[in-house]
Amino acid sequence: MNKLVKSLMIAAAVTLSAGTTLAAQAQDQSEAKNLDELLQLVEKNRVSSRELNAEREREFTAARADKQALLNRAERQLEEEKARGKRLQEEFSENEIELANKEQELENAKGTLGEMFGVVRGAATETIGRIATSIVSAEYPGREDVLESLSEAKELPTLEELEELWKALLTEMVESGKVVKFDTEVTLLDGGSETREVVRVGTFNLISGNQYLLYNDTTEQVQPLGRQPQGSATSQAQEFANTEEGYEGVFLDPSKGQILSLLTGKATLEERYHQGGTVGYVITAVLILGLLISVFKLVTLTAGAGKIRSQLKNPEQPKDNNALGRILKVYQENKNADVENLELKLDEAILRETPRVESGINVIKILAAIAPLLGLLGTVVGMIGTFQSITLFGTGDPKIMAGDISMALVTTAMGLIAAIPLILAHSIVAARGKSIVHILDEQAAGIVAAHSEKE
Repeated sequence: MNKLVKSLMIAAAVTLSAGTTLAAQAQDQSEAKNLDELLQLVEKNRVSSRELNAEREREFTAARADKQALLNRAERQLEEEKARGKRLQEEFSENEIELANKEQELENAKGTLGEMFGVVRGAATETIGRIATSIVSAEYPGREDVLESLSEAKELPTLEELEELWKALLTEMVESGKVVKFDTEVTLLDGGSETREVVRVGTFNLISGNQYLLYNDTTEQVQPLGRQPQGSATSQAQEFANTEEGYEGVFLDPSKGQILSLLTGKATLEERYHQGGTVGYVITAVLILGLLISVFKLVTLTAGAGKIRSQLKNPEQPKDNNALGRILKVYQENKNADVENLELKLDEAILRETPRVESGINVIKILAAIAPLLGLLGTVVGMIGTFQSITLFGTGDPKIMAGDISMALVTTAMGLIAAIPLILAHSIVAARGKSIVHILDEQAAGIVAAHSEKE
């Protein structure tokens, strides 16, 4: 029964005092000693809960009012910002229109002055390209810096800028007609640099000693050519650089170094010789061999002719060191023979001497004939290589075929160059040999005729 009453009391307390805590309920229940006290406690707690709830409701209402006030304030600020944005947009549009009108007014106000500004800007741009690549800039560097700002400016040029443009054009014009010497830093091919005295010939050449120099407008450096031109161009440069007064000729490059650069790529005589390849070397060997034989025969035949002339002055004492002396000995050994036998003996002696005289002459003739044939062989080999290059790579790049074409032409030229002196040498040596044989025949015929008269 007590347990039942206690349960009813707890259920009633939970129902009536929902706002109280479980701890307070447990405390109140533990303090209530009977139903009346419990009822009083419930009433008391209900009153407290009402007051607490009312207090909470007041606080909530007050907080809600504050939040509503903040919300209203934020909405007002939003509306104000929207209105401000709309106003600024309208001002921006109006400013755009006003700016366009002002620009149009500026263009109208400029009139022909705007056209003049365009001409000045174009002239400045053209002048920059001219003086930046000019070798005069090697002596006066940095001339184009002022003109660059003038060519890129969007506003009207100032009087000082116009004067700089005029000064740059006038300086280039005046310096193009001068030959001057000045010291400048020269960047060497090995990467080093040194100060040299440089001679500037107008806007054409830079010369130092016997070297032509180039002005690199990209790096603004003066540097020598990779390879100096061959022939008189270099010697003229040396003489011109050393001239203190008077006049001296010099090679001029009106293309601001482009022609000199092309000359550096031109093959030298040695490089052209090696372009002939193996066939060219064989032709050279043929030429050298033929010339050596020609020189040897020319010397021996000249010495033999001299000995024969000496023998002609003293025919009574024949010597073995010359062909005529050996023939005269045959005559002395056969003085008592009849005319026919003596003639046969002398013919036999002449036939023995003739091969000695003519030995090697035919070799020179053969070598002279072989040389152009070898040149023709090199031509054929080079053209075969050319057609092979065309087959493999097409005709798009002529440089691929240039090597074989060079070989064909160089070997042809080498063959002719070798044949011409060999033919000339053969003619000289053969004529010298024929003159000796002719002397022997003439002396033999005279001996036979004299012997016939004695009989």
